[in-house]
Amino acid sequence: MYAILDIETTGGKYNEEGITEIAIYKFDGHDVVDQFISLVNPERPIQAFVVGLTGINNEMLRNAPKFYEVAKRIIEITAGCVIVAHNAQFDYRILSLEFDRLGYPFERTTLCTVELSQELLLGHKSYSLGKLAKALGIPMSNRHRADGDALATVQLFKMLLAKDTEKKIIQAAVKSFPKRNMDTKLKDIIASVPSETGVYYMHNVNGTIIYIGKSKNMKKRLTQHFTSDNRKSKQIQDDVVEVTYEETGSELIALLKENEEIKRNRPKFNRALRRTNFKVQLSHYIDDNGYINLKTERADPTKDAITTFSNTMSAKAQLERIIEAYVLCQNKTIMHGTSGNCFNYTIKKCNGACIEEESPEVYNLRVQSFIQKHSFENKSMLVIDRGRKVNERSVVLIEDGIFKGIGFYNLNHQLNNMEILRSIITPMDDNRDAQHIIKSYTRTKRNLKTIPLTELVG
Repeated sequence: MYAILDIETTGGKYNEEGITEIAIYKFDGHDVVDQFISLVNPERPIQAFVVGLTGINNEMLRNAPKFYEVAKRIIEITAGCVIVAHNAQFDYRILSLEFDRLGYPFERTTLCTVELSQELLLGHKSYSLGKLAKALGIPMSNRHRADGDALATVQLFKMLLAKDTEKKIIQAAVKSFPKRNMDTKLKDIIASVPSETGVYYMHNVNGTIIYIGKSKNMKKRLTQHFTSDNRKSKQIQDDVVEVTYEETGSELIALLKENEEIKRNRPKFNRALRRTNFKVQLSHYIDDNGYINLKTERADPTKDAITTFSNTMSAKAQLERIIEAYVLCQNKTIMHGTSGNCFNYTIKKCNGACIEEESPEVYNLRVQSFIQKHSFENKSMLVIDRGRKVNERSVVLIEDGIFKGIGFYNLNHQLNNMEILRSIITPMDDNRDAQHIIKSYTRTKRNLKTIPLTELVG
């Protein structure tokens, strides 16, 4: 689906322009299926030469809707669409500028019919819309008005789609046409970073780290940073002069490094991970009848937790899976808290702890099995994951329930000695976010390998 549009503006200094008229035709590749055309009060004067070109003057716009009054309609009609325009860079910049003023991150993929015409319609002396339309026999009315120019662009785009029989050029144009012009600096940075899992560091001209991120594909993530038009991304694009990176192989190691290094370096464009990032924890207690109950509660660093969750919805979803996997009673997990039997008992998915039909001793064995598997309390172990190379593995060290740090080891040297282990570990802080990251990762990655420290010697 395409949103083919044209915009008329006030003219004026770069990034100080305002929209005076907008026309959008929603096009499904065959027909126009929706449209929106409106004058817009730009709340700023129109340049005299623009009045002469378009015929739109300040008086005409006095009672026209302001941009914030049409913004919702523009969002709706362009949702899920590729924006198509003749000189799309200009139209998209102006549209994004207006949304930026509202504090809304407007992001769409774009296609430029000037660039496509230069690729598909060879031999024209000029690729302006008026001259192309005349040369191609495309009827035009209301030239230099948004609706007339947008309709002509619809017809031109139909012709371009027909000419592009293999669809290669259009696909390449969609992929390569950025939302903002990327200068050579940003292209060179992207080219220098591999498509691997790791942590990347953006530096300003002084070498200071201004942003730290992690990704399973660092090149792809940097491309997103450098082609995005939201306010934060544009600030990063202006400030960054170099990106350094560390491959980790393991997403767990990348998450832990990102968490640790953001808290240590406090980069100006990282905010979320400066604070603790989880809100809910799962704890347990024994009720008056001797049954172990599980309960979710607000995260509290003074209390022991079995595991942690980002939010209440995530906690509820995980608790439902835990109940099913360990055949636990809903009334003993504070999910219902009703008197009498729980619902699962009626459908034979609970063995009757809710009505004391199942003894606490038998029921508690299953709860303890869950706690033992997911709690780090008093545990000393290694979490083994992928390394940076085929013959390497990463390791996370937990001692007495405390996260100690991370490291890498070569498969040619078996990890069976505590002295060797400590030499490869990079120490890290045992903060709540680190615990949350490890618990969440080990809970969701079923094939992750863990080794008790008791199996090591020395």
